This record gives sequence, structure tokens and C-alpha cells, in this order.
Amino acid sequence: MRNVFLIGPMGAGKSTIGRLLAKELRYPFKDSDREIEARTGADIPWIFDVEGETGFREREEAMIAELVQEQGIVLATGGGVVMREANRRALADNGLVVYLRTSVDQQLQRTSKDRQRPLLQTADPETVLRDLMARRDPLYREIAHLTIDTDQRGPRVVVNTIMAQLDKELS
Repeated sequence: MRNVFLIGPMGAGKSTIGRLLAKELRYPFKDSDREIEARTGADIPWIFDVEGETGFREREEAMIAELVQEQGIVLATGGGVVMREANRRALADNGLVVYLRTSVDQQLQRTSKDRQRPLLQTADPETVLRDLMARRDPLYREIAHLTIDTDQRGPRVVVNTIMAQLDKELS
């Protein structure tokens, strides 16, 4: 039972697609951000406020190291998980990494009303998203076994695309 790890920017649909994919594969679904919140008893924005991004990334790295040891899970990761080498190595070495790629325009549409994203609580979220994409996209590509575009595609279509790729890989 191989793990499937979903990576990509915020708003790519990792959690939504992850839940559907897990159901399709009959695997448990995990979301690294939700796991951190459950463990700490605090939400991600609060952790960012109190500990800063560095504190959050340390918690995230510890959680990823733990979660990749499980067998047969679908894991949705946070958008910045690839910023640490240890996370990239842990994900790439312990499962199939699927990069859910999306455009900044699509991210803006999907995240415009979401107040739970600390990095977007700014006057110019578009510039933030473009800067994040410029830094993170090469890192997503570096560890991805599969890259799936999610722009203008419903979650079920994306899941079916991933399942078809998994079938190819297993045959």
C-alpha cells in the first residue's frame, strides 16, 4: 500500500481532492495542517501569530516526518511544505508525490474569501501568490512523480486523472 502525497500551492484543491482520492483508494485521509492543529489545539493563523512562520515550519517538519511513516494514506500537505529540504526528501522517499498545479489567477479566485491563510492577510495577495509560486514551483516540480493541472477542473475530474495515472504506474 503506497502512500500518496499531494503537494502544491494554496487553493490547488489538495484537501478536497485528497478526501475524494482517499475514498476512491479506500485509504485514510490526512491533512498535515489539520494534524498540526489537532496536536497543538491551536489553528494555523494563531501558530503563525505566536510562533511566526519559522515556528510553524518546525512543527510542520516534525509532523511530516511522522506522517510519512504511515502506510497507505493520502496526505494533503501545506503549500509551503517544500521549502524545507527534509520535507522534500521525506515526501519523495516515502510515497507517490502528486503536484496539483494551478495558476495564480485560479488561486486568487479560490482563496479570496478565506481568512485562514496567514500569508494572504495583506493588501496585495496577488503579489504574495506570484512570489510564492516563483519560489515554490521549482521545488514542487523537483519532487513530483506526477503533475496534474487543476485549473478549471472539478475535483472529481482531477481524482479520475490521478487514478488513471496510478493505474498506469501499477501496470
